[in-house]
Amino acid sequence: MTIYDFKDKWKLFLMISATMIVAGSLWYTNKLVQRISEEERKNVQLWADATSLVITTADDAAEDANFAFLFQIIELNETVPIILTDGEDNILNFRNLDSAKIASKSEYLPRQLKIMKAQKERIEIDLGNDTKNFIYYKDSDLLTMLKYYPYAQWGIITLFLLIAYLAFNAARNAEQNKVWTGLAKETAHQLGTPISSLLGWVELFKNAEPGERDDLISEIENDISRLEQITERFSKVGSKPVLDDHNVNKIIANTVNYLKKRSSEKVTFKVNSNGQVLNAKLNAPLFDWVIENLLKNALNALGNEGTIQITPARKNGKVIIDVKDDGKGIPKSKFKTVFKPGYTTRQRGWGLGLSLCKRIIENYHNGKIFVKESTVDKGTTFRIVLPN
Repeated sequence: MTIYDFKDKWKLFLMISATMIVAGSLWYTNKLVQRISEEERKNVQLWADATSLVITTADDAAEDANFAFLFQIIELNETVPIILTDGEDNILNFRNLDSAKIASKSEYLPRQLKIMKAQKERIEIDLGNDTKNFIYYKDSDLLTMLKYYPYAQWGIITLFLLIAYLAFNAARNAEQNKVWTGLAKETAHQLGTPISSLLGWVELFKNAEPGERDDLISEIENDISRLEQITERFSKVGSKPVLDDHNVNKIIANTVNYLKKRSSEKVTFKVNSNGQVLNAKLNAPLFDWVIENLLKNALNALGNEGTIQITPARKNGKVIIDVKDDGKGIPKSKFKTVFKPGYTTRQRGWGLGLSLCKRIIENYHNGKIFVKESTVDKGTTFRIVLPN
C-alpha cells in the first residue's frame, strides 16, 4: 500500500467516523426532544385538567386550600406557550407569549393560534353542559433551541474544521515547499565543498612540483570520495537504512580532518575522546552527515574564528556526543525551533541542516539530538544521544 492509498483510506475512515458521530448525536438529541415534548404535553394536560377543576369547582364553593392548589398548578407553567379558546376558537386567555407584541400587534395572537394548530394537537377541556374549551400550545423556547442545537453545533464544528484544515494544509504546503527548496540548496551546498576543493587542487596541481603532487592527488581522492558519499547519503534519506557496528571516534575524526583542511586557519578543532573506543549501531554515511552539519553549523556561528570542541563518551550504556562552539549562541526560546524545516538565522540560509540531523538521529537511529545549552554571544552545545 502506497502512502497515497493509506491517505485516501484514512480520509474515508475519518469521514465515516464523523458521519457516525453526527448521526449518533442527532439520534440522541431527537430522543431527548421527544421525551421533553411528551413531558410538556403532560404538563399542558395537567394545566387543562386543573383549569377544568377550577372552573367547575368554583361554583360549588370548593375548599380554599384545594382551589389554591389547583390555581398553583396553572401558575407553574412558565415555559410552554398556551392559548385558551372557547368552542368557536375565540381567544379567552393565554400564557407565556410576548406581551409587548400582543400589545402592539393585533394580529400576533391569531397568528400564534394558527401556528399552534399546525404544530400540536389541541387539548379539550370539558366544562359540562355540552360546553367545551380548548387549549392550543406549541414547543417551548427551550425545546425549540434543543431541536436546532445539534445542527448549529455541527455547523460551527464543520466550519471550524474547514478553517483548521485549510490553515493546516496551507502550513503543510508551505513547509513542504521549504523542505524541497532546502533540499535542493542542501544538495548544492553538499556538492559545493568538494567541487570547490577539487577546483582549488587542480590549480595547485598545475603549478606544483612533481614531488608535491602526491599530496595533492590524495586530497583530490578525498574530495572524489566525498562526492560518492554525498550521493550515498541522499539515496538513503528516503528509506530505512541498515545499521551496523561502527567506530564513532573514527567517523568523527574523518569528518573533522576533512573540514579542518577546508576551513579558516583561525578555527581550532578539538576532539576530546580520552582514548575511549566507542562503537554504536550506525549508518556511517548518514551519521557522518549529522556530524558534518553540526560542525558546519558551528563554523557559521563562529564567523570562521573560534573553537569547536567535539566530546564523545559513553554514559549509562549510551553513546553521548557533544558538539560545542563559542559562537553567537541561540536564545532559549529557539532551542526546539532550530530543528524545524526552513528555520535559519542566516541571510542566505535554507534551514534544513539541523532538520535533517534530527530526522537521521531520531527516525533512523532511535536516538536523540537537542540543544544541551546555549548562551547568546557565548556559544552553543548540541548533544547527540545514541542507544546502546
